[in-house]
Amino acid sequence: MMITRDQALQILYEFTKSENLRKHALAVEICVAAYARKHGEDETKWSVTALLHDFDYEMHPDAPDHPMKGEPILAARGIPEDIRRAILSHANYSGVARASALEKTLFACDELAGFITAVSLVKPGRSVHEVDAKSVRKKMKDKAFARSVSREDIVNGAAELGIDLDEHIAFCINAMQGRAAEIGLAGAAPQTTTT
Repeated sequence: MMITRDQALQILYEFTKSENLRKHALAVEICVAAYARKHGEDETKWSVTALLHDFDYEMHPDAPDHPMKGEPILAARGIPEDIRRAILSHANYSGVARASALEKTLFACDELAGFITAVSLVKPGRSVHEVDAKSVRKKMKDKAFARSVSREDIVNGAAELGIDLDEHIAFCINAMQGRAAEIGLAGAAPQTTTT
C-alpha cells in the first residue's frame, strides 16, 4: 500500500507541533522531490519519505531514540518498509546502511536543507532568493553559525550522491527558491513608496 503526500502531512502534523520542524520537513521534501524528478524516480514516495523523516523528533529528540522509536509507529500506520528503511538510514548511528538512491538523497538533503534555511534567515530580506552556493560554503566555515548542523554530513551527503558539493548546494537552493513561500523563506514583501 502506498501512502499519499496528504496522508504523510497528516502524520507529520499529528506528531510535530513545532512550526520550524514542520518547515524543515517541507524544505527537505522540496530538495528530495526535485532529485526524484531529475532522476525519474517515484516523486510521491520520495516526498513522503522526506516529510516523515523527522516526524518523531519532538517525542524522541535524542539519539538513538530518533528515528528508531518512530519506525514502529510508521509500521503500524502502514508505511511501506522501503520508506521506513530510508528514514532509519538517515541517522548515521542507526546501523542501517544507505544503499538506495532514495536513502542517499534523503541523507544528502537533510542537513543541507536546514543549513540553507539558516543562511536564508540571516540575509537582510530573510529570503532563500538571496542565497547562493558561495554564501552557503562561506557560512559552513563559521563553526559558530548553525552549530547544530553537521558540516560533515553535508559534505558526505554530496559524496554519497557522487556529485560536486557546490552543484548539490546550488540544486537544493534552486529547488527551495521555487517553493520559498511554503517554507517561510520568500522574504519580506518589498517596500513600495508613493510620491
